[in-house]
Amino acid sequence: MIKALVKRSVALLSIVLSGAVLAQDAPSAQPGNSMMWVDAGVPKPDTYAAFRGRFTLPAATEVELRTLGSSWFVVWLDGKYLTEGPARFDALHPEYQRFGVTLPAGRHVLAVQVHHIGATTRMLMDMRPFLYCHAYANGNIIAIRWKCAPLGGYRPQVRRINPQLGWIEWCDTRQNPVHWQASDFDDSAWTEPVDVTPGIGERTAATIAPVKHFVHALKPIAEGRLAEHFGYEFDDVPARFFLRNLTCDDVPAQGRWRRYDLGRVRLGRPRFVLDLPAGAVIEFAYAEAMEHGRVAPYITLSTGPSCNLDHYVARGGVQEFFPLTPKGGRFLEVHVLADPSRIRFVNETYVERCYHDVPEGSFTCGDPLLEQIWMTGVETYRACAEDALVDNPTRERGQWTGDVVSAGMDIGSVAYADLRLFRRGLVQSARCAREDGLVAGLCPGGAAYLATYAAQWFGACMHYYELTGDRALLAELLPYARRNLAAFEKFITDDGLTDGAGWVFVDWGYVRNPGPVDIAYNLHFVAALRAFMQWCDVLDCPDDAARFKPLEQRLTALIRRWLAAHLADDKAGWPAVGYHTAVLALRLGVVEASEAPPCLAYIKQHILNCFPNNPEAPRLSSPSADNRQLITPYFAHYAFPALIAHGEMDFVLDQYRKCWGWALGEGRTTWVEVFDTRWTHCHQWAGCPTWQLSRYVLGLHARFDLGVKHYVLKLIGGSLPGAEGAIPLPEPQGLIRVKWTRQPDGIHYALQTDAPIVLHRDSADGPVETVSDRYEIVLPR
Repeated sequence: MIKALVKRSVALLSIVLSGAVLAQDAPSAQPGNSMMWVDAGVPKPDTYAAFRGRFTLPAATEVELRTLGSSWFVVWLDGKYLTEGPARFDALHPEYQRFGVTLPAGRHVLAVQVHHIGATTRMLMDMRPFLYCHAYANGNIIAIRWKCAPLGGYRPQVRRINPQLGWIEWCDTRQNPVHWQASDFDDSAWTEPVDVTPGIGERTAATIAPVKHFVHALKPIAEGRLAEHFGYEFDDVPARFFLRNLTCDDVPAQGRWRRYDLGRVRLGRPRFVLDLPAGAVIEFAYAEAMEHGRVAPYITLSTGPSCNLDHYVARGGVQEFFPLTPKGGRFLEVHVLADPSRIRFVNETYVERCYHDVPEGSFTCGDPLLEQIWMTGVETYRACAEDALVDNPTRERGQWTGDVVSAGMDIGSVAYADLRLFRRGLVQSARCAREDGLVAGLCPGGAAYLATYAAQWFGACMHYYELTGDRALLAELLPYARRNLAAFEKFITDDGLTDGAGWVFVDWGYVRNPGPVDIAYNLHFVAALRAFMQWCDVLDCPDDAARFKPLEQRLTALIRRWLAAHLADDKAGWPAVGYHTAVLALRLGVVEASEAPPCLAYIKQHILNCFPNNPEAPRLSSPSADNRQLITPYFAHYAFPALIAHGEMDFVLDQYRKCWGWALGEGRTTWVEVFDTRWTHCHQWAGCPTWQLSRYVLGLHARFDLGVKHYVLKLIGGSLPGAEGAIPLPEPQGLIRVKWTRQPDGIHYALQTDAPIVLHRDSADGPVETVSDRYEIVLPR
């Protein structure tokens, strides 16, 4: 008996010294692999649950919190807002988020609010609700005693935000427990959660950093009194908001309103403290742009009804209103329905959700418009970066493979060292492949399959390798790459690659050529085959490369014959080939040398004949407005490097000023999706000038495929008199700072690096020099 007591005392002492109370020594604590819910049943969609977990630390220690859930949740620690999640995942590959925090000895309380959406969204597929929330110290799991309760103040299924997203919040806060997130809240009447088995794969740690949060103080840009004007409360929720009388010239006031400009489109949540009478109604509405001078809570191109607002009823007195789910928009408007004399705004802030902080890279060239264009590209990219690089923070928050494989990766690489969002996006699109192997074009929520994106995925994987030297990614994804190519093979005929593998998206407004095969699509596939053969060379897989080399040669020859046939007709020529096909052919070197000058001339003339260069040209007013006389900012990601490579940098710089300068009109601070304001007002794939200015005008091209921190120095500055900027080195090694000026004897180029780099002059095969600190050279004019 005495020996047993001594043995247990020694064990407890070791636990105290380690700074953790172990789960196996705490009755009713959740074991480390458990997932929980309020009860064993499946709740109706759009319901909310609250969880509270108590734990005690015998000594101050660093604690790692691991969280995962089936749908959106927010975590408080000791009464203070801590974080939110989950990081999106597919059911077979769930990833928990990790957060480190130093805590003092004593009792601590975790509080988690979970929203069971009960529907598939762009972020996640619908699945059985669960919460996974565990804490570790010194490698040991900490005992947490959990209690839970449903939150009955939320009215379920009032309106979806739109068909791609979840539900608006409609909450009578009087029906929810007061201050239930606080450490001293009495949860003795709450029940213990039950273990659930949601049918997901083995959990692993998330491969990205935690998403950051930035708090912005708000000041209204306009305010006044309001009165109701339309219908019953549930007749048409967004219309009721939008049609309220905001002047009250001829009706008695029934409340107050305030409007705020967030500076740019952001993803986040208002956090307001208001002093109100009991029963007051508060509504927050969000919009990317003002419509008729006010905030309209509608989301364009939603493929269904939309309602971008939240609704609350006040308990009475001083109270915080902090929506659970972030929403996108630049303009925020709050309506408070109560006696105007009893409404008091105490504190007004906005909590932004964003993966990146301020940019590490920079660019200046003495042209204020070009510098503004560069920064707008970065800020648009930031607005679209959360736990994934998303299509748009307002309309859908979807991780489209086309966003990962196009301008986004390059914008990220010139602004930030952390490119893990792209690695994760490439991996998730592979894991969410169709049964036949075709890589997903949208995932992990509401998967879609686009044949062109699946083809572009090959080049993106190789480009990520160029930017990072991450050979392990290529090894990990090689089996997926083989299956992805196999999905195309059954659609290859004597005419080339035919349609049928999936949606062939070349560009918005694109008009396909007549005939059995789409030549632009085939060019994307030729690029995929070439990238895969390079991939095989890196991994020393000659049999894989040899298998597809004949197909690449056959398709290339087929495309050249097609081009020759069209160019032989004097009445057809390059206009009959078309802008997109001409650009892709020029990029891939499929255009014969004798045809390169007329090809370039045609591409430039086409661009100049389209809006916004030509104000009278057709407009891309909607996704169905296909027309051969159109250009988009997205496709400039492919067109402009081809022009730059053929000596047209000044033409490209002028296009930045004209077209992207137009896009900055009317005070816009993020890029519209296309050159038309009727689309979304925040789309990072429209930001190619940012990466092109940094890479070509600063002259440094990352080539980590040649070795870690290898760069090709090839400056293409057009007629700019000089430029200055910084390129991020891999974390945490700092920056490469570049400055050059044009002088009578040549271009005086200097760089300063925080870590040793290897420079290749002009090309990968050019002269090589290691630079440990400073490098200077005079380049030919």
